[in-house]
Amino acid sequence: MLKLPAQVTEFFPYNSVRPHQDEFVTTVYNAVRERRSVLIEGSNGLGKTISSLSACIPVAIEKNLKILYVSRTHRQHDRVIEELKAIYNKHHVAGVSIRGRSEMCLNVFAARGAFDSKSLMEVCELLKAKSRCPYYVNVDERTYDYLQLAQQIATRPYMASEILRICKKKEVCPYELVKSALADAKVLALSYLYVFEPSIRTAFLKGLETELQKVILIVDEAHNLPETAIDISSSTLSLFVMRQAELEAIRFGNKDVENFAHFFRAEVEKLTEHINREEIISPDSIIDIIQRQGNVSRPKEFFDSMHNAGAAIKKSLLAEGKNPRSYVFAMSEFLLKLNETLDDNAYINVASRYFNKERNKTAKLEIVALDPAKLTEPVFSSTYANVIMSGTLQPLEAFARITKLPQNTVRCVVPSPFPKEHVFAAVCLGLTTAMEKRTPAMYQTMVERINEVAENTPTNTGIFAASFQVLNSLIAEGLENKLVKPLFHERQGMSSKANEKMVQDFKACGGKGGAVFLGVQGGRTSEGVDFPGNQMNSVIVVGIPYAEPTPRVKAQIDYYEKRFPGLGREYGYVLPAMKKASQAAGRPIRTLDDRGAIVFMDCRFAAPYCRNFLPSWITNSMKTVVDKKGDLGREINNFFQVQS
Repeated sequence: MLKLPAQVTEFFPYNSVRPHQDEFVTTVYNAVRERRSVLIEGSNGLGKTISSLSACIPVAIEKNLKILYVSRTHRQHDRVIEELKAIYNKHHVAGVSIRGRSEMCLNVFAARGAFDSKSLMEVCELLKAKSRCPYYVNVDERTYDYLQLAQQIATRPYMASEILRICKKKEVCPYELVKSALADAKVLALSYLYVFEPSIRTAFLKGLETELQKVILIVDEAHNLPETAIDISSSTLSLFVMRQAELEAIRFGNKDVENFAHFFRAEVEKLTEHINREEIISPDSIIDIIQRQGNVSRPKEFFDSMHNAGAAIKKSLLAEGKNPRSYVFAMSEFLLKLNETLDDNAYINVASRYFNKERNKTAKLEIVALDPAKLTEPVFSSTYANVIMSGTLQPLEAFARITKLPQNTVRCVVPSPFPKEHVFAAVCLGLTTAMEKRTPAMYQTMVERINEVAENTPTNTGIFAASFQVLNSLIAEGLENKLVKPLFHERQGMSSKANEKMVQDFKACGGKGGAVFLGVQGGRTSEGVDFPGNQMNSVIVVGIPYAEPTPRVKAQIDYYEKRFPGLGREYGYVLPAMKKASQAAGRPIRTLDDRGAIVFMDCRFAAPYCRNFLPSWITNSMKTVVDKKGDLGREINNFFQVQS
């Protein structure tokens, strides 16, 4: 018998619930029904996706609302539709997963001609206006086929990949087809950008023909949201873009923009000439240089004229049959944002020198956002209700304050469904990656303890280091030679494709005697990849991934200190690091059947302060192991022997 609210039972597609899943569902349902937001932590294996959908759909149907389910990866979007298909078998509810325009666009010309999602949106609109996209033209010319497709998509759950496959065959625009289904779709699975990037959100809601007040927003993997919001709000202007803007202005005969781009690039080179890595600079000093040395008396007016010139260049390029990408436009966007944020202490301006892909030294200016709430608060305060969930949100109070969730938000930590005997968690005493302790002897000891874990783990072992510096030090001290199993390791600058291939090869070793994977905390593998079953039996978290104390990190700490007195270092420095460590630690425990060993190879994790930031399902039975040869290996061996 399901112990769920009667309205939810109508949609929940399974005959039984997992341990504590009913608590998760009921908490979400009651909050959303009362038009309140809910901030809820639930570990992997709990079934958060189906729980949140089943809890929100009855309210959405009753109140005629849309459910926007945002997450980071395509795999997560597809998972939403998989669960919606299970619901559909019980109660017909339509929905689609939506990828970014670059992923949904079949027009190679358009996709290649864009810097990012925002510029692709502009390119797309230009091509459509000029009837230069055959896939869009076919929407009108093949009306009967298109309408049949639209009706088909609007009646049941569809993944973006399924829609793409259909549209390739029929040669019609997938993006337009999805847009046509939006009115009938109750659930939309999509990326954070659609909701939290203001210009994309405005265009999306217009196409959706709704407003945030008519939306239940589900934010999955919400621990990523503060960092994502800051990334969205920040902006960069490199010497390369400035040089290309100058050449572009020459080509299109715009002498004013040509002279300005040449002058400004020279000034930025002078400004950054003696910078070692990065420095915070005054935005007023940049405007002052533009006014005095550049003889631009009204900067805002000039930036607007540059923006208009860039827009005109885009149209000209399109008319020539070329990619409508304008560096003048990109440069003006940065300068307009610089002017807009002049007196806003939630932004800093950074000048830095760095090596480009060709290993040449170059420079850039950045507008760095410090306050995620600038983007999150306008959304959270406008929706019908919000469901904010992840497996690593504690302390909930910190997340709620940083993102400015509504005051009446329900906060809940749901107990883990994992049987305690399925998880071994330990902290190694005597070992640390604290800067003053990073000696060859320390790394050699770590290599020995890592090998003890790998030798006593049935198949695969994962290692996630605090940084590439720590990773490279482990290799330099002979990790690969010491291990009895093959080693796969991440490299800085590794392409996504190469990394995916390496991860797949490592996973395959789970059925062939095992291997060892070495990556970094906060990397694409430690947060974006699951390793259920024998794909990873043990995980070793080497060190706490505290950020390098750069000027921007110090500025973030100072900003939070002003907003939250006494908590600046915790919010701006400690929390981000502990979230990365927690995410890495959870890689091998993904389903209720998984059994995994989690080893924290840094004594600082044993301190009460750090323990408070780890998920309770890990700390509830976490033990300490003294640094004595063989002890850690015996602990791991005993755990897996008992489980076998």
